[in-house]
Amino acid sequence: MKRIGLFLLTNLAIMLVLSVVASLLGGDRFLTQHGLNLTSLLIFSAVFGMGGSFISLAMSKWMAKRSTGAVVIEQPKSAAEAWLLATVERQARAAGIGMPEVAVYDAPEINAFATGMSKNSALVAVSTGLLRSMSQDETEAVLGHEIAHVANGDMVTLTLIQGVLNTFVIFLSKVIGYAVDSALKRNDDRSGPGIGYYVTSMVMQIVLGFAASIVVAWFSRRREFAADAGGAHLAGKRKMIAALTKLKAQHEPSSLPQGMQAMGIAGGVKSLFMTHPPLEDRIARLQASA
Repeated sequence: MKRIGLFLLTNLAIMLVLSVVASLLGGDRFLTQHGLNLTSLLIFSAVFGMGGSFISLAMSKWMAKRSTGAVVIEQPKSAAEAWLLATVERQARAAGIGMPEVAVYDAPEINAFATGMSKNSALVAVSTGLLRSMSQDETEAVLGHEIAHVANGDMVTLTLIQGVLNTFVIFLSKVIGYAVDSALKRNDDRSGPGIGYYVTSMVMQIVLGFAASIVVAWFSRRREFAADAGGAHLAGKRKMIAALTKLKAQHEPSSLPQGMQAMGIAGGVKSLFMTHPPLEDRIARLQASA
């Protein structure tokens, strides 16, 4: 319930900020008595499409900590925490990025994720289930996988792709909605958009949104293979394969918030909408690599 409330309040705040920005830029006045003002519509679409994605990225560390209850390790309280910090520091140095914040969150499944606005201001978090179930070698590989995500700039790139797609989803849905509405009221002298515009725009936004999700998921699956290769480089291929094999044997459905799943370690089934390739495919790819 806390996660849902936080999600709704955060998105409400984002929508309010973006509405003000769109109004100041004149993007909210794309519907005129002469038809669609495409320039204003593009501004409106970009503000909500790109702006929403990048605000979410900027807030990603804060959201991740609040939604998962992740506790950042400031001063190690145990040998395990000291080892986590030392391992992440060593891998970050090898990957050429700044030291991320390291956190642990309470969850039964084997999982981890990375998020953050930039390569030098990231968060790497692991679940207590992972620490209980995996050996140090396997945990080192998982950490390497997440550090590779950060070093590859996957969070920013995924946000950019999502933002561009969101922009076009909003833009095209309203253009199609206006075209359908104009066709329906061809012999109607009433000015302004009718119900056809609003219904068609809403339906097209859902349809195009699904299509955009397929593209984002496809990109995310490709980046998982790259992060596996990065983890193998940082920790060793044997350790990376062992970690994925352990995950495959003990995998439980992830309880990560949806926004964090794309940068998590957990896999999924073959599906156009899955952000991770099947674990057997990831293992096979590593085994076949030089």
